[in-house]
Amino acid sequence: MRFTSIVSAAALAIALAPLPVSAQQPCTHTVGVVVELTGPAGRFGQAAAKSIELAFKEINEAGGAAGCQLAADLRDSQSQGSVAVDQARQLVDLKRVPAIIGGIISSVSLPILTSVTAPANVVQISPASSSPTLTRTAQEGKTNGIFFRTITSDALQGTAAAKYAMDQGLKRIAVIHVNNDFGVNMVAEFKRAYEALGGQITSTTPYNQGQASYAPEVTRGLEGDPPALYLVSYPGDGTAIARTWISQGGAAKFLLNDGMNSADFIRDVGPRYLNDAFGTSSGTTKTPSTEHFVKAYPAMSGGFDANAPAADRAYDAAAILGLAVAQAGKFEAAAIRDAIRKVTGSDGEVIYAGPEGFKKALQLIKDGKPVRYEGVIGPVSFDQYGDITGPFRLWRIQNGEITTVGQMGVDEVNAIKAKIPSR
Repeated sequence: MRFTSIVSAAALAIALAPLPVSAQQPCTHTVGVVVELTGPAGRFGQAAAKSIELAFKEINEAGGAAGCQLAADLRDSQSQGSVAVDQARQLVDLKRVPAIIGGIISSVSLPILTSVTAPANVVQISPASSSPTLTRTAQEGKTNGIFFRTITSDALQGTAAAKYAMDQGLKRIAVIHVNNDFGVNMVAEFKRAYEALGGQITSTTPYNQGQASYAPEVTRGLEGDPPALYLVSYPGDGTAIARTWISQGGAAKFLLNDGMNSADFIRDVGPRYLNDAFGTSSGTTKTPSTEHFVKAYPAMSGGFDANAPAADRAYDAAAILGLAVAQAGKFEAAAIRDAIRKVTGSDGEVIYAGPEGFKKALQLIKDGKPVRYEGVIGPVSFDQYGDITGPFRLWRIQNGEITTVGQMGVDEVNAIKAKIPSR
């Protein structure tokens, strides 16, 4: 796949402007969207924004939600928590939105949640924030039940990454990770599982985003002559770190996190250096929704393909939210929060993505019948903390291409975690 160049927030905002409505539907329900259009996670937010646009467009084509068309008020967090909070506060305090989709990275979603949406009881759905801190925040009763995410927690993915590393013969490894909530938690879970499985971490080095040089971190990481590097990063910083690692004589063998599943990363590092690069991502269970998305998304995405990180999960987040508005029958936060669980409940008639699937869903809702949305990533079911479970995709890079080589189920991951000594 090939990513477009950084798209301005203004351009994407125009793309997500309210769609024309018919004379029979003179109203618009506007949802807040706070994602990373620029900064280290900008590519993820751009891909997610196009997915949200597609989902809302298709629900509108099917008849809209609660008598109105859906629209998005798109804001750029710039990959910074402080900026995200300002944008979310404007949406909640000034625009009075009852729901926000976002952010992409955990260091954006967490401050939105704790500073804006939870205190205001505004629904928040993140397509890609995987930090276990989000679960702990819910467990501590600090989310008011308004937070949901369509990605599995790093508490599971770190374990999956450890098992995958051992399966590839990576029994000694250095770790360099972004020094934020996501990176710290991912590495903590990886370390527990990796060492329990017999692996040895030669060094663990955090880094701060946006540095002019990562040579000091790479130098520390190379101590002990590790045969591989586990790089927990984003494509921008990760590219600089990987290039520095290679230029300083580090072994061209990498374990990567889901965010590094990027064509830009491969191009900018150089495909010839990445033939021994492996990675994990939250996986999918194929459904007719998956097939629809694979066909519909590339045609309108402006250069992203259906495998772009966060794209599939952002579509499902938007689709679930739109259907929840229809189920609630009104554009109010508490009603939408409760309806999210209804449209993903186990007792409803299964419906899939796309205008025809949404048209069927809206008619069932109108008739007072329960529905169960099975999404692009598979059946989605939120637990009491707003988390989902699902498989993990195992992939590798060869000849400049990212290929899926297998999948690790939740049961296998949980079996590994059961053998890890408690903290």
